[in-house]
Amino acid sequence: TGEPVPEGEEGELVITPLDKEGIPVLRYRTHDLTYVVTEKCECGRSHARMKKVRKRSDDMLIIRGVNVFPSQVESVILEMPEFEPHYLIVVDRVNNTDTFQIQVEVRPDYYSDEMNKMIALKKKIAARMQSVIGLQPDIKIVEPRSIERSMGKAKHVIDNRKLV
Repeated sequence: TGEPVPEGEEGELVITPLDKEGIPVLRYRTHDLTYVVTEKCECGRSHARMKKVRKRSDDMLIIRGVNVFPSQVESVILEMPEFEPHYLIVVDRVNNTDTFQIQVEVRPDYYSDEMNKMIALKKKIAARMQSVIGLQPDIKIVEPRSIERSMGKAKHVIDNRKLV
């Protein structure tokens, strides 16, 4: 909403640089969600401090340092007639490295038992994703109607990374 939240309640981190000379005081919205803690720290400090960022208010994901928007993934899928507009992005962390998988449904008329046709489709969409996103995702082509449909807003992202 852009309104301040009470102490201890989660809200968007907004930064105002007060130490800059020669520039107007601006507020920068980070889209990071966190909350402020004012209780005394174990180390003895009594200043207000911010807890670790747990999630974002927009749908942007940061994967291996690259900003990825689900809308970019969707635009690639929609421009390719071989695929349904149903997809799922699964992000995880393995050995401190982010993994990035996109599950996408192939249209029934393009679905085939022939492995070489499915591999060609996978390479085609992977190359296009790489050029748009700037990151090579693991593409998993799934059968038609195999991605769960939901009522209301569709859930396109599963982020399994454990942020401590």
